[in-house]
Amino acid sequence: MIRFYFHPTPNPAKVALFLEETGQPYETIPVDTSKGEQHSPAFLAINPNGKVPAIVDTDGPRGREARVFDSTAILLYLAEKTGQLGGAAEDRPELLSWLLFLASGLGPFSGQAAHFQFAAPEGLDYARNRYRREAERHYQVLNDHLADRAFIVGDQYTIADISAWGWLDRASVVLRGAEDPLAPYPNLKRLFEGVDARPAVARARQVGKEHTFKTVNDEETRRALFPSNYPPAA
Repeated sequence: MIRFYFHPTPNPAKVALFLEETGQPYETIPVDTSKGEQHSPAFLAINPNGKVPAIVDTDGPRGREARVFDSTAILLYLAEKTGQLGGAAEDRPELLSWLLFLASGLGPFSGQAAHFQFAAPEGLDYARNRYRREAERHYQVLNDHLADRAFIVGDQYTIADISAWGWLDRASVVLRGAEDPLAPYPNLKRLFEGVDARPAVARARQVGKEHTFKTVNDEETRRALFPSNYPPAA
């Protein structure tokens, strides 16, 4: 059984999609990051970095309970565990390269672009421009790569496509103000729409719906989500 620590944000969405695609049994455990639940001692024992997603596999290697944190690590772990969506063996170098491109490039720059356009105070135009333009650059790299191919790696749907989908689903936030944010990236748009049309996506979007997460953006939320902006507690 997989215990899946979840909040309805892009990185947990990737794991939800993998679990729904592969039919793995799992239990959803909500972590309300706006309330600071990711900083609790119980959760930090699972992910010392205090972020979602994370999983605990009650039947890990040699039958031992295993924790895995970071969405890319989780996708790799589950693909190896299940033998699904990991692509062909000969495509492994490409898979690792694109997964890490997404994990270290498109994902973080998308997140920072959203942060500086929506959450940061006024007067940070350089930072807003920097992260927005870098997000666009990463979109273009992936768009160019997809010019003559249906999937990111090899000739089949893999965890690389799932990883890209998680953040492309928030393109309207990353590229704030764009009427059709993926229109300048037609190959990327084709990939996103192809993944988004899969039946498992509709199921993944329902994960956690039974739980009411905090949506009010108050001081508690800001301190929970951006603790490094505040001095350490005395």
